[in-house]
Amino acid sequence: MTLARMPPVSGHSSRDGVHRAADDAAAEMLVQGVCKSYGSAKFAKAVVHDCSFAIDRGKLTVMIGPSGCGKSTLIRLLAGFERPTAGTITIGGKSIAGPGLDRLVLFQETALFPWMTTHGNIMFGPRARAEPEHDARGRAEFLLDKIGLAAFRRKYPTQLSGGMQRRAELARAMINEPKVMILDEPFRGLDAMTKTLMQEYYAKIYEETRRTTFFVTTDIDEAIFLADRILVMTNAPARVRAVLDVDLPRPRRLEDVIENDNANLIKMQALSLLHEEAMKSFVRGSKAAADFIDAYSKRIQKPR
Repeated sequence: MTLARMPPVSGHSSRDGVHRAADDAAAEMLVQGVCKSYGSAKFAKAVVHDCSFAIDRGKLTVMIGPSGCGKSTLIRLLAGFERPTAGTITIGGKSIAGPGLDRLVLFQETALFPWMTTHGNIMFGPRARAEPEHDARGRAEFLLDKIGLAAFRRKYPTQLSGGMQRRAELARAMINEPKVMILDEPFRGLDAMTKTLMQEYYAKIYEETRRTTFFVTTDIDEAIFLADRILVMTNAPARVRAVLDVDLPRPRRLEDVIENDNANLIKMQALSLLHEEAMKSFVRGSKAAADFIDAYSKRIQKPR
């Protein structure tokens, strides 16, 4: 296990140890000193504050943090749906000014068009861009076979299971060949067995394509299984609390990761950080609670 760029557990600056220089050749996307507030003047509420991190090219970066910490806001900023109040976000060295074909977001909720077949949904992007039909059809047929839905190409979304719908949405995104795939808890709401199958399925797709991926989840086991690097976020307003490198070998199998000592060490580290951040949302404004949090932070930092 490697805990590279790991700032002190009790540190207050998310940039110490995690900020990457703008000329970092490994970065596909860079988030630098980003802040996002809603409201005006004294009524403004900070949702993201002084947040900096890199999404490395060809890597699967996972973000995990307490519920309501601002993860979804960061996704909207990365996608270009919203603009930061301060700071910069770049892709390929260029500032993001709005949505673009170089980024695609897979949201928690299913977004397949109910009036289109599986094949029609996958073909939507190329047809919207007026790409040559023959070329797009070839890519669509390849993806249908890759995701195991060739026999369901003429089925409508309501005729597909939850896992099949997720696979169809993945194919619909992949056919557009974005530089960065952004996934917002894509397997949330699936039953336990289907969720496990989708995690293994997506890990296999990533290992075959090595497409730069930014994956948001609240499931620590999912994060460790999928990630090359985990960003552990603070309680709101969001910033990076720690960066955990996951150097487990690929290809990965879920049962191997569960039994891996390094994976369990990473899990314990992440749980300690998340537990402390989650507690802050309950004790804000209390001097006694603040003293307890400070003591707790020092305890979990002590060498074992």
